[in-house]
Amino acid sequence: MGYIMELRRFVGSRPLIMAGAAVMVRDGEGRLLLQRRADTGDWGTIGGAMEPGESFEETAARELYEEAGLRAASFKFVALLSGRDMYYRYPNGDEVYNALAVFEAEGVTGEPVVNDHEGLELAWFHPNRPIPELHPMAERILRKAGYVTERS
Repeated sequence: MGYIMELRRFVGSRPLIMAGAAVMVRDGEGRLLLQRRADTGDWGTIGGAMEPGESFEETAARELYEEAGLRAASFKFVALLSGRDMYYRYPNGDEVYNALAVFEAEGVTGEPVVNDHEGLELAWFHPNRPIPELHPMAERILRKAGYVTERS
């Protein structure tokens, strides 16, 4: 059981400040790898919550492998996102205020494959073209980190 799930046993659905990482993976055409989320069915970024003792980079590496079966030689820091607009309420009612480090994966190896229960599929999207069924939080992350400039 992960750290956040353990906390939820004590605090229920009340808002938590959740530190985490989002990982941007680009292919040779500049497309971004997104995952179809199992909880909402729409497209989201790869990433998740930090576990105790992890650095943001270690969180990024773990989440990249857990959600997409990929490894990266390094992670380039892109942005730190926090504040009221990083609030999210999960479909189960759990509330969080995300403090999120956004990284771009460099030297990526492996083939993208759904590697856990959080995703249904993975696909490549051009960030300058509309992304159908883009999760609102993913849109916020992509916009605030400078990956998209108009509504996808």
